[in-house]
Amino acid sequence: MMRALIAQARQMQLNRRTLLAGAGAGATALALAACSTGGAQGKPTAAADTSATDKTVNWANWAAYIDEDDSGAYPTLERFTEETGIEVNYEVAVDDNNTYYGKVKDQLALGKDIGADTAVLTDWMAARWIRFGYTQKLNHDNIPNIVNLNPALRDPDFDKGRAYTLPWQGGFAGICWNKEAIPGGIESVEDLWNSELKGRVGVLSEMRDTMGLILQQNGVDIASDWGDEEFDAAIEVLREQVESGQVRNIKGNSYLEDLKSEDTLAAICWSGDITVINAEAGDKWEFAIPTAGGTLWNDNFLVPIGSPRKANAEALMNFYYDPEVAAEVAAWVNFITPVVGAKEAAIAIDPELAENQLIFPNEETLSNAHIFRSLSGAEEQKYQAQFQSILLGA
Repeated sequence: MMRALIAQARQMQLNRRTLLAGAGAGATALALAACSTGGAQGKPTAAADTSATDKTVNWANWAAYIDEDDSGAYPTLERFTEETGIEVNYEVAVDDNNTYYGKVKDQLALGKDIGADTAVLTDWMAARWIRFGYTQKLNHDNIPNIVNLNPALRDPDFDKGRAYTLPWQGGFAGICWNKEAIPGGIESVEDLWNSELKGRVGVLSEMRDTMGLILQQNGVDIASDWGDEEFDAAIEVLREQVESGQVRNIKGNSYLEDLKSEDTLAAICWSGDITVINAEAGDKWEFAIPTAGGTLWNDNFLVPIGSPRKANAEALMNFYYDPEVAAEVAAWVNFITPVVGAKEAAIAIDPELAENQLIFPNEETLSNAHIFRSLSGAEEQKYQAQFQSILLGA
């Protein structure tokens, strides 16, 4: 069965949402990225496009974020090359948003080629690149399959009309728990603070996901207007739970190991991860979007300002917006595809998969998940510093 093969392959790899496990290393990377002002010498100029004579494209992506076969090859990429003649240099280059940005920001500021013609970055980091002028405007004529983009994703506040980005995959941040240890389940972030779970709770080291859930528990619409007062109140909730010992760990992807070992019995977590851990280690965990709301994030294709092969990158995007191709990828990565028609195509792969609300969510599921609003540069630095101070003290 396709899902069994997918799960087996994923066991051998890191998950796409991997973040730095060491709080000290993470603090350094985050501080470097947050302190960068970007565009200090004016916005750079886009490179000339040589796609007509250079039939290659360099793609920087996250680990375990594309379909693979048993030999480690990428079937859909091979098909893309067969159909277009464009060779793909696929590199697992993004370990997290901030560390990748830290590696390339100086080259971006100068308008130089960073070695990637397209990179996949999360909404808030894509917003930063757009703000600093580090991305090239897409030619939608080269991406006719853009008509298959989910209407709900066509006009985000950081990129109106998708002028610079196109979603790759998405997912939820919510809550999860060990069904054997907590048979009654949990429904809210507030449930994580129950005394029976003291010292057995984990939260994510991704600020927007952990704080997004706490803000919503406090009654804040994270997609709308809110500011320092609301964030300060939410950060104090987290600080209290960490300092009291209620929260055992603040981690990136390694939180899954804590769930497996039962060091933690409940956590703030990412949706696709729970599908994977259940496939790997038995059906012991449940994921839910909290009653007050979860976060909804997307990772996006963008073309760095110094790329000389933009049209080739656009051809790649167009290929992955074919519903059948998108379904094949979704079946392997277990995150939300942004492509309309992929669900119907997925039925041919695995009808059960097509009904999974964490991969093909319906309107009811999506109605309780919200995108963390874009932050100004000053807000990002301030809020990230507040959050990081708790990670360092944990």
